[in-house]
Amino acid sequence: MTTVVLNRRKILAAGGSVLATGVSGLLLPAGAQGLAPTSSMSGGSNNYRKGAPIVDRIGKGGFWMRGTVRRAGDGAPLAGQRVQIWAHTTEGQEHEPQSHGATLTDKNGAFRLEMPQIVPIFGQPHGHLAYDSGEFKTVFLRPVMRSAKEKSLEAHFILQPA
Repeated sequence: MTTVVLNRRKILAAGGSVLATGVSGLLLPAGAQGLAPTSSMSGGSNNYRKGAPIVDRIGKGGFWMRGTVRRAGDGAPLAGQRVQIWAHTTEGQEHEPQSHGATLTDKNGAFRLEMPQIVPIFGQPHGHLAYDSGEFKTVFLRPVMRSAKEKSLEAHFILQPA
């Protein structure tokens, strides 16, 4: 028979493990639990333009919008997915056609699109992104920048089938 000796060091180590993994870490086996789909953000669809054209760049550029598109559950990267991007920039307001464009994801599910510098509107510098191709459920994102001086913004989509 094995005797377990509890001492202060073992109790502190066990408590630290619970804090690091949470109680669920004690109940569930290690391994991937799957990725939950991204929910649309409040205000994300504001000034959305269905069918914005795929472009190489929006305006004169200088600012980068980038991110990834993956499938819910297994997290597989999704190639060839259309992501629309728009924002209030130094060259136009977010409701104007010249402030909208779309791009496609590469083989790794990554996208990037150069656009003019995002500037604050209603006190917040932010961008808008949409996945709206139909194969998966539509998702609108509205990430906010920490500072209007930043030169890039990232957004990541995890999509579930439509």
